[in-house]
Amino acid sequence: MADGFKDHFSTHAAAYAAARPSYPPSLADWLAGAAPRRGLALDCGCGSGQLSRLLAERFERVVATDASAEQIANAATRPNLDYRVAPAERSGVPDGSADLVTVAQAAHWFDLPAFYAEMRRVAAPGAALALIAYGVLVLDGEPGRVAQDFYERVLGDYWPPERALVESGYRDLPFPFAEEAVPPFAIDVSWTLSELADYVDTWSAVRALERAEGRAAVERFRAALADVWGDPAVPRAVSWPLAIRFGRIGR
Repeated sequence: MADGFKDHFSTHAAAYAAARPSYPPSLADWLAGAAPRRGLALDCGCGSGQLSRLLAERFERVVATDASAEQIANAATRPNLDYRVAPAERSGVPDGSADLVTVAQAAHWFDLPAFYAEMRRVAAPGAALALIAYGVLVLDGEPGRVAQDFYERVLGDYWPPERALVESGYRDLPFPFAEEAVPPFAIDVSWTLSELADYVDTWSAVRALERAEGRAAVERFRAALADVWGDPAVPRAVSWPLAIRFGRIGR
């Protein structure tokens, strides 16, 4: 475990793996095309491998690291995908070996100066770095209003301060590399009522709310969402626009 590792997800790692959305294959295609080679991709703060497994379909080898052993234990495996319990700041990858480094929904937890120093160490010539984040979900109609109210009003005081970095699309993170333009990407899913509610239940602020007040407010949210959803088995479109900082790692 990294010094100062802020672990918001290990206690619900199985639920996180089951309920968090995956990234669009088009994003993995673009990242693979932007890498100088398709030898080794390093996915830091990989969680349960939502992006790692897509990269494994496009690179000869992927090393995916996370400081949470519980998250790694719930990750989907691939023959060329090597999961390691390790902090992003000490990846264990050999010098000059990584053609692509990705961080999906995790860079706001890192010690960024130490992480960037590690990335300069592991980067192969021309290696690319992508910091990827998705913020507040987009859901139309009354269900969207209920979800937004829960996010802002009920959970507002329970979000960790790092959440503001996600909401800003990582624009407030230091990024000491020359940036390159990235086409627009979004996560788009079609979810039933229970799928959306299960996703919301993975939020770090929900864990903090539970510790302070118990489950009552979460259950009230679920009931309010059910009241406006209609048939709970009928899926609705849910979207998260992706924010991406992308550049070449200087050596």
